Formats: sequence, C-alpha cells, structure tokens
Amino acid sequence: MIYMSLNNKNIGIALTGSFCTFENAFKEVEHLIDENANVYPIFSFNSQTINSRYGNASDFVSKMKYMTGNDPIVTIEGAETIGPKAFLDILAIIPCTGNTLAKLANGITDTPVLMAAKAHLRNGKPLVIALATNDALGMNLKNIGTLLNTKNIYFVPFGQDNPSGKPNSMIAHTHLLTLTIESALEGKQLQPVVLSPFK
Repeated sequence: MIYMSLNNKNIGIALTGSFCTFENAFKEVEHLIDENANVYPIFSFNSQTINSRYGNASDFVSKMKYMTGNDPIVTIEGAETIGPKAFLDILAIIPCTGNTLAKLANGITDTPVLMAAKAHLRNGKPLVIALATNDALGMNLKNIGTLLNTKNIYFVPFGQDNPSGKPNSMIAHTHLLTLTIESALEGKQLQPVVLSPFK
C-alpha cells in the first residue's frame, strides 16, 4: 500500500491526561516533524495543569511549543476556531484517555481537545484516536465500538498492555501513528486494528 505524503500537511496533535504515555507521544510528534508536517498542538485542561511523576505540565506545553513552533491551543474558545478556519488536514488525539473517549462518543465538548475534535469533524476531515485507557474492555468498550463505526474516525492499532495485572486495559501502539495518519488521509483504517498484547 502506498501512503499519502505528510509533507506540508497540517496535523493537529491533541494531548489528554494519560501522562505515562507522553514520552511516546512526543516521539511521534518528532517523526511527524521529520516528515515535514506542520504540527499544531492542543492540550486538555488536565494535560496542561496536572503535574505528575512523569513531569510538570508546564514543561510539556513549553516543549511542544518549542518542537512545533506553534502556540498550543489551551482553551475551548481557541479550539472552536478550528471549525470555521478549517486549517487542519487531520487531527490526532494522542493519548486519548477513557474519559475523553467516553465524552467524544456521547457528544460532550467540555475541554479544548473535545472541542477541537467536534470542530474538526464538522468539516468532514479525519480524526485519529490513540487509545490509552484502563477500562477499554470494561465500561468503555461500548464507546470504542461506537467510535469505530463513526464516519471519519480512525484508531491507531491498539492492544492489551498488561493482560494479567490490568485485563481491561488497552493502549495504542503509538509507533504506528504516522502510518495510521497516512492511511486515514486516504480514508482507510490501518489494519489490523487490534494487535497482540504488548511484551
């Protein structure tokens, strides 16, 4: 399969509060930049304010601004303009927590990331979800099913990260983000969607 070039594509990268996956998310942003994509960062309220053992929120925001050269969108008002301006070719939520996933599936837009997703989808353009949730095979399974069957929504292939210790938990294979984006820009879901558990 020949994928679309990301050269000069405008890609939104929206981060939510699965802080343990931030390191991998930032690596994927570097890959997109290496592909000459224009990256526009968006932060949920939690991801821009909560400090954790994985780092300070303000440092993540500053790092993303430095890497991309673009001011992160950090308000609902700022995210809403994505709709009328229609400047993004594609938007990826990486990581997408179970909380964000559930709200997205139920039309709730109470954070910058959710508003960005709503505003972007109104333009009929692709939205990519990189899952990171402890209840993917629990309460959120129905929401995954809903979004898998929603037009213009695509998933980074995901799998169980700890089947014995956290049997309901699944996270995206984030190294497949670029391939998923390229495929989504062609209107196709990267397959297989569900991969073997993480080693």
